[in-house]
Amino acid sequence: MKRILALAIGIASTYTAYSQSLNYNDLGVLFSKDDNYGTARFEAMSGAFGALGGDISSFGINPAGSAVAIKSTFGVTLSNRNTEYTSNYYGNSTSTADDFFNITQAGGILSFDSAFSSDWNRFALTFNYRIKKDFSGFHAAEGNSQYLIYNEHVADPKTIKTQFDRSLDQYNSSYIDGKSSVFSLGFSSVHQNKLYVGASLNFHDLEFYREHLFNEVNDDIDGNILDVENYTESYIQGTGFSIGLGFIYKLNQNIRFGLAYETPTWYQEVLEDYYDELLMKRVENLGIPEDFDVIGPESYLYKFKSPSRFTASGAYVIGKQGLISVDYTYKDFKNIKYSGGNFTNTNTNFSNDYRNTHALNIGTEWRFDNLSVRGGYHYEKDPNLLLGSNTNNDNIQGFSAGLGYNFGNMKIDLSYSKSNNNEYYTIYQNSDLNIENNTSRISGTVTFSL
Repeated sequence: MKRILALAIGIASTYTAYSQSLNYNDLGVLFSKDDNYGTARFEAMSGAFGALGGDISSFGINPAGSAVAIKSTFGVTLSNRNTEYTSNYYGNSTSTADDFFNITQAGGILSFDSAFSSDWNRFALTFNYRIKKDFSGFHAAEGNSQYLIYNEHVADPKTIKTQFDRSLDQYNSSYIDGKSSVFSLGFSSVHQNKLYVGASLNFHDLEFYREHLFNEVNDDIDGNILDVENYTESYIQGTGFSIGLGFIYKLNQNIRFGLAYETPTWYQEVLEDYYDELLMKRVENLGIPEDFDVIGPESYLYKFKSPSRFTASGAYVIGKQGLISVDYTYKDFKNIKYSGGNFTNTNTNFSNDYRNTHALNIGTEWRFDNLSVRGGYHYEKDPNLLLGSNTNNDNIQGFSAGLGYNFGNMKIDLSYSKSNNNEYYTIYQNSDLNIENNTSRISGTVTFSL
């Protein structure tokens, strides 16, 4: 029998473990996701800022947007995210919940008028830190699939080993912690108050920790029980960089459109630590002793390239009263690549079994004196064509809303967003574990202008 290791390269063992594993394709997608954390104004409008600019977080969509800001601006955002997980496994449902609280954005725009008589009349320097995706969460599933992997005890001394060929129970749990984040530096300028151009250099940081437990219980014709536990730990960390380019063109006082491109993120050095243990418990009535097998700790070093991103945007601005903004984003997940190890099959899977994705973000804002009311909608396709049988139930969709109040040189903004999607994992059969995710997020931002 072949042992499937979640995150190891070229490791073999005499035992078999088949459980809810995150393989390198799963991890590549996870590490390429972006939850659109930003200022509360940005989140309240579902991140649809590619043609608007002016907000600190708009710089992450289109680096030309910083030059829209007339004043220098500094802001910090606190967010609380709650996710409820419902795991559906062969007729059984298990519910868990997780909370995440952190500083999710901090940065500023330094805006300067040109000191010379020039058509390039203003430029901006921008710096910003934000969390792209927080990985923290816990979900569990229990049930009986009527399938099994461990039908023999490896320490059974008999020539013809006892067959534990009736499935009684399975249990899967996964605890994940960590986050991916980015610190960006950029320059932007405006030509004749119509054409805004910008570029950014983005420094990415990745931390991922996972504990996974898989338990399978089977028995033989006499009711003797084989109880097997497989426990794995993995820790992955890496740093990478990407470059962003973009422009915004103001067609007239009402209509703006923008285009932006961000290169793939090149993680030149990803370090992975891995530990795996398999316990086959003692079968007392048959005189079979406990058997304990360990792999690791092992360490691996490799490279990873995430998808590039292309964003096309449009906005309609009604003076100072209100606006409507739309962003369309395209990501080439089929071009994710690993290197520095035997990743031929993994990279082929991305080419054959994954799709490039589309995302739509729509936002609006309306002002009543110093009070602003905001709303938004977002939809993003999932790149995996195999899990979920391409039903599109794993696509992410949600809405957002928020308020802001302008005190002059200080603004306070609040936002609420809610989204849902399904995740699919393979335990015994394709997509036999379905996890429903319902996520809500509350963010608050304090912004100062000079």
